[in-house]
Amino acid sequence: MNELSRSESYAAAGVDITAGYKAVELMKKHIARTVTPGVVSDIGGFGGLFEPDTEGMKQPVLVSGTDGVGTKLKIAMLLDKHDTIGIDCVAMCVNDVICCGAKPLFFLDYIACGKNFPEKIASIVSGVAEGCVQAGCALIGGETAEHPGMMAQDDYDLAGYCTGIVDKEKIIDPQKMQAGDVVIALPSSGVHSNGFSLVRKVFDVENADLKAPREELGGASLGETLLTPTKIYVKPVLRLLKEIAVRGISHITGGGFYENIPRCIPDGLCAEIEKSAVRILPIFGLIAKTGNISEHDLFNTFNMGVGMSVVVAAQDADRALEILRAEGEDAYVIGKIVAADEKIRLI
Repeated sequence: MNELSRSESYAAAGVDITAGYKAVELMKKHIARTVTPGVVSDIGGFGGLFEPDTEGMKQPVLVSGTDGVGTKLKIAMLLDKHDTIGIDCVAMCVNDVICCGAKPLFFLDYIACGKNFPEKIASIVSGVAEGCVQAGCALIGGETAEHPGMMAQDDYDLAGYCTGIVDKEKIIDPQKMQAGDVVIALPSSGVHSNGFSLVRKVFDVENADLKAPREELGGASLGETLLTPTKIYVKPVLRLLKEIAVRGISHITGGGFYENIPRCIPDGLCAEIEKSAVRILPIFGLIAKTGNISEHDLFNTFNMGVGMSVVVAAQDADRALEILRAEGEDAYVIGKIVAADEKIRLI
């Protein structure tokens, strides 16, 4: 730490520069876990450097994605548990990037807080690092900003950015999709990181007992269930892409089935989803019962137990399921592609 870098005036205004330095020192051990062969720079510079390996690629294309965790952060704050929320931040970005067939290369995070508590910031970053490890990408930089007067001392917001790479000829092309193709579901781990404004309203989380075991949740607490990190699908999907000509991938985020599955469906085709085939997680039943939420609104807001959907040719479906299951995904068929004007139909 630079002993000259102290400002009593800035500290009096609510920004402790030295706390930021301490946070960086505490997070370095977590960041070290994410180092991959392409990392060129150490943490702490003005920019993160990364040298991608493009050997064997004819036309490398960079693919970028950015997102935040949203109001799920409120659950972490209420439980004072901050070491998993970073996984959500990474997941929301890398799961988007792989939808076009790209391998995530590196990640940067941004944390805005009312006051920099170094141990808390390091705990948040430990989750970001764990997400990067799960995704096989490097955490090469980030930013922590104190916003006194704009945010309460204990509040923070978390967002991130990811860049991936794919050979242009291997970018997933939904135009190759055709009637008769099969829609495969990759199970979610829970609510993931979407719909939490509705979740918080339904359960009145500020006044609820988040730690008591709930019979409807198999004995798990409501807080534990809601804070379960978003599943990262990078490694199983990349393995699938090596062996199968995938025709479409959708990351089921805000907007649920109705908003996200159609994003990879070309005009003239429709994803026909069998609602009875969807393995709905108990938390969504509890949300529906507690908040009197209609089935349409549930499927239009939440992932309902399906974190990602993949479209493959009918003749490739069995092999795709075999590959995904070998990678630890309990994948299963939820529908098919049919000729129709609407992009999605739940039956």
